[in-house]
Amino acid sequence: MISQQKSSNFNYRKWMKWSLLSMIGVVNGYATVLMCAKGEIPFALLTVVLTALALYIFGSNRTYAHRYIFPGVAGMLVFIIFPLVYTVGLAFTNYSASNQLSLDRTQAVLEQRSFQSGESYRFELYKVESGHRLVIQVDDDLLASDVFDISSPPSDKLLLSKVESVPGEKEKIKAIVQNRSNLAKVELVMPNGLEIRMSGLRKFAAKMPLFTVQDDGLSMLNNQTQQLYKPNMETGFYQSVDSEGHFVGEPISPGFVVGVGGANFERVMTDDGIKEPFFGIFVWTVVFAFLSVALTLAMGMILACIVQWEPLKGSSIYRVLLILPYAVPSFISILIFKGLFNQSFGEINMLLDALFSVKLPWFSEPTMARIMVVLVNTWLGFPYMMILCMGLLKSIPEDLYEASAIDGAGPIQNFFKITLPMLIKPLTPLLIASFAFNFNNFVMIQLLTAGGPNMVGTSEPAGYTDLLVSYTYRIAFEGGGGQDFGLAGAIATIIFLMVGGMALLNLKFTKTALEQD
Repeated sequence: MISQQKSSNFNYRKWMKWSLLSMIGVVNGYATVLMCAKGEIPFALLTVVLTALALYIFGSNRTYAHRYIFPGVAGMLVFIIFPLVYTVGLAFTNYSASNQLSLDRTQAVLEQRSFQSGESYRFELYKVESGHRLVIQVDDDLLASDVFDISSPPSDKLLLSKVESVPGEKEKIKAIVQNRSNLAKVELVMPNGLEIRMSGLRKFAAKMPLFTVQDDGLSMLNNQTQQLYKPNMETGFYQSVDSEGHFVGEPISPGFVVGVGGANFERVMTDDGIKEPFFGIFVWTVVFAFLSVALTLAMGMILACIVQWEPLKGSSIYRVLLILPYAVPSFISILIFKGLFNQSFGEINMLLDALFSVKLPWFSEPTMARIMVVLVNTWLGFPYMMILCMGLLKSIPEDLYEASAIDGAGPIQNFFKITLPMLIKPLTPLLIASFAFNFNNFVMIQLLTAGGPNMVGTSEPAGYTDLLVSYTYRIAFEGGGGQDFGLAGAIATIIFLMVGGMALLNLKFTKTALEQD
């Protein structure tokens, strides 16, 4: 009896589990179909992978024990792997502000365009008892439409018929302006069969589609000029062709996304307007990251040694005061420093002017701007290094300092012979991590200088204090020739390879340190 009850409970749970998994599979499968229908193939693939992984882990007895790590794996796929793969994929396309659509969607947008193909007719709007009527004067004839509700324009075409007069009140231009969007949806048919639509606040005219897709499904004919257009699969735009099929003339926007191979990477290496600022920014990024690590380490280590010095009175107060910059949100500190360094009204220039009669161009001169950025970043970073060094100083055996004192060594000798070597070894992985962080310190640059002062003669916006990450952001969202996400993706891929190399170096040093310990 008891065994039968257990078997019944087990079957019920199994049935519930498979019902839930089946429901998840059906819902996600339907969502995948919708994504594919709208051309969102990457997101559809991500949904398929996550769904298949979930069904495999929760549906198999062999993998059911891994259910606890599924949220972490899913999060890694969604927030790390997918954005990385998607960004690398964009680097090999022409994806930009002008090229965002698929070829089919571009055709649909162009087909919606129209042009006035015939004579225009002045119209009047009359209010009658049961609604409104449109009235058009053609030579000596007065044509009036059927009655319609202006707040809900009819989906069918309205016939124009000849009338002697229109009973009702003529609406003023204000009413036409207020109902312009609804009137634009009204299509009238004249007695001769000509179809006309609203072409202005006072005019109706015959309109035709500007472009028509041809029998091959790709070419489009301009009905106004009779010029044939074909998709240029190299540039991602529709372009007119000559009698021999060669592309001529200007491209038509919007464009569509096409693969360009390594063209974006080639632009980084060959286009002088990109290559020169890129390599200049790369060198500055390395220098900035190195100086930030070196200065914050030096300042943090010296201050840690001072506050840990036993004869120093009130050391606990100094510790609290020196750690306070780390407790204040960095964006607040950056904005405060931006005001302090203001060239006209900042307190720093006011003090320099009072003492030395000089005002430094912190934001307009490249060298001064870079010095300012390094100084502010040092202030923001030294408390972290100081905290690390304070903890590591406790791990240094006192016997070493006692033996050094017997040999007659002073504080400076102790620092360079004992303290520094004992701290550098465990700090090395953290210093590499700090270097990688400062290599991509976007918030600091964006809030303080926004990359300025700007360079001149560049193909894409670039500044003297830009890091590679902020340079990429400006190309992606501030590009003068259109937001070039493909080029930004290429530079982001290069940055990823650089930072990935630093991460591998960090792991190597960490492993070596652990093995030696």
